[in-house]
Amino acid sequence: MIEYVVLAGGVVGVGWLVRRKHLARAGAAPVPGIPGMARQPAGQGRWRPGRVYAEGGAARWVPERGEAVALPGGRATGLRVPSMKEGISINPGSRIVACVYEDGGSIEIAVMPLDVRELLEALPRADTSSP
Repeated sequence: MIEYVVLAGGVVGVGWLVRRKHLARAGAAPVPGIPGMARQPAGQGRWRPGRVYAEGGAARWVPERGEAVALPGGRATGLRVPSMKEGISINPGSRIVACVYEDGGSIEIAVMPLDVRELLEALPRADTSSP
């Protein structure tokens, strides 16, 4: 009988902690930026986690560790799903947006499908109709 009382107390305690954690997360302000992973230059290097920020029309990539990468005049040139090999490093359900910017640099940014529209608003599509 004592075991049941202790077990019930433990269940109530865990339930209280889980509810408290849930309420804390629900009350927290949303984190700015678009979460994702990037590699620079496009097609080379490691995928690094971070966020894309687009304040004032100037997009920039801020990795979790390291220096921020400004994307002056950044334009999206393509959208694709990750290959099998890339799916090991990044979420296989994500979408990869290839981008170029004014000084000739390139970057690939992998985001979840629900964040693609927001990323394409920050980095509009490049004009591919010019000869």
